[in-house]
Amino acid sequence: MAQAVRFYEHGAPEVMKWETVEVGEPGPHGVRIRHEAVGLNFADTYFRTGLYPAELPAGMGVEAAGVVEEVGSGVTHVQVGDRVTYTGSPLGAYSTERVMPAAPLIPLPEAIRFDTAAAMTMRGLTTAYLLRRIHPLKAGDTVLLHAAAGGVGLIFTQWAKLLGINVIGTVSTDEKAAIARAHGCEHVIVYTRENVAERVREITDGAGVPVVYDSIGESTFQTSLDCLARRGLLVCFGTASGPIPPINAMQLAVKGSLFVTRPALADYIADPAERAELAGELFGHVEAGRIRIEINQSYGLEDAVQAHHDLESGRSIGSSVFRL
Repeated sequence: MAQAVRFYEHGAPEVMKWETVEVGEPGPHGVRIRHEAVGLNFADTYFRTGLYPAELPAGMGVEAAGVVEEVGSGVTHVQVGDRVTYTGSPLGAYSTERVMPAAPLIPLPEAIRFDTAAAMTMRGLTTAYLLRRIHPLKAGDTVLLHAAAGGVGLIFTQWAKLLGINVIGTVSTDEKAAIARAHGCEHVIVYTRENVAERVREITDGAGVPVVYDSIGESTFQTSLDCLARRGLLVCFGTASGPIPPINAMQLAVKGSLFVTRPALADYIADPAERAELAGELFGHVEAGRIRIEINQSYGLEDAVQAHHDLESGRSIGSSVFRL
């Protein structure tokens, strides 16, 4: 028997229940995996609240790292005993053990710890597609990144610096500002006391930035548009404050023929070859020490309710994991 976090209705963190569950055997193209560490991501709260659809009752979580215990027929890219990591559907990563499709599994280099993998697979692959697929950035470009001291933020700023890209980051406190600077932010804006759009215009000599990366959503959408240069691109890759409002196409024209995209990680790692390429670049940087993955909060799976409260309060800095 295994243990897992499940939820039977949408709502506050308290809807999650810590239960004993039957794991079963893997079917064709499936595996049974024993988890060593599980990722805690803001996207998990979207499923819990109903912002993202989930058929109830459901497991919780989309990211973990562990060891393959059993493989079903047709599985060829992993075998029993392999160290692996993954991010993606179906829900159920908040568990000590589970049966799942083999397709999302990514072989994990020996040099990368399980907890490091659980802290970076979703965040690191998100950063990979944001920097390497969304827009043809070049050395010397300046971009704006909201939540620069968050889990994606700290990976993004380090990776951007490796590429010669200057990052203007927004944060809520001076403590987070110091952390963002230490990880590569050229300029940091404390949005609780500074006007973000005005500061971005000052920093860029009035031009604005070619790309804004916005994981906050509703509360930052308008500001993000106001920070863009002519023909700039707003990348809305998260909705921590709520969904982005309906887009007024004429407003995009008036503000400088702007572009808006709402990408999803799943569409950038669906192709195994592309996923392997992005993961290989990420793992290479981490193995070489060029990108540091810092786990600033850790919990037991049985403490999932408290972990979600901490995550939604904005107190969390960088990456969080459940250690088993």
